[in-house]
Amino acid sequence: MSLTTTCRGLPRDGLLFALLAAFWGTSFVAIEIGLEHFPPLLFAGLRYVVAGGIILGYAVLTADRLLPATRGDWAAVGVVGAFIIAGYHGLLYLGELYVSGAVASVVISLSPVLTAVFASVLLADDYLGPVEAGGLAFGLLGVVVVAAPTPGAVAGTNLLGVGLVFLGGACFALGAVLTRPVQSTMPLSSLEGWGMVVGSALLFAGADLRGESLAAIDWSGPALPALVYLTLVSGVVAFLIYFTLLDRVGPTEINLIGYVEPAVAALVSWAVLGHLVDATTLAGFVAIFVGFALIKRDTLSSLAGRSRSLPAE
Repeated sequence: MSLTTTCRGLPRDGLLFALLAAFWGTSFVAIEIGLEHFPPLLFAGLRYVVAGGIILGYAVLTADRLLPATRGDWAAVGVVGAFIIAGYHGLLYLGELYVSGAVASVVISLSPVLTAVFASVLLADDYLGPVEAGGLAFGLLGVVVVAAPTPGAVAGTNLLGVGLVFLGGACFALGAVLTRPVQSTMPLSSLEGWGMVVGSALLFAGADLRGESLAAIDWSGPALPALVYLTLVSGVVAFLIYFTLLDRVGPTEINLIGYVEPAVAALVSWAVLGHLVDATTLAGFVAIFVGFALIKRDTLSSLAGRSRSLPAE
């Protein structure tokens, strides 16, 4: 079954899915490279204050409304800014001080599992039965396997990094669930742009609390290219692709992107940095994917049936 077939048989959707996986998968490695030159929260804040400004400019040209107008609009902006931008990225960047981008991408692949769990707790129309509970157990087992310190690692360092990244993924999942009941009529581009601006302000506040300084930034070598790539490609372009796919193929298919990103991150990490993903990390990823498959087994079965009904390419 081809990637294009998986995405409803539409070549355009398949191409966009592949591009999104490439852009977001490589972002983990770009973060790892950039952290050699930037304090973590300042790095994330700079990325999203610029990306937010660009997306708001795009919204001015394409959306029918730019500013939040209702309580629901403000609540949605707050959730996106606090959880999806500031919480997720702040903890991810801090975590990547201790683990590689490839390892971080595997831990983040647990986010769809956590999304289903948070939805079962917070939303009345979702239910976590025994099989789903088993899926959660598999997912958490995968994270534990990934977090297991290697013999040559500094004691506790790998565990700390994985823990921070895990909490970041939990922030992203919780934010995704909290946006569902919010009654907002803002266009997605406007919502995401303002969310990025609010999130960047929170990241700058966190950087100040940590004592991070602009003077500590080393602009030499790959520092500026890493920031530009994360801002324009993994930020602006990738989020616009995400909006398009979310509208065309729905949230379940979009969740599958999280299981392509680690493969991209591992390949790029090996090609650029010479890092290899070990068998333990791979085993953890398999356990996480099994957890997702158990929780979303009905939806995945429906997708597979729909794909088989499409004409062969």
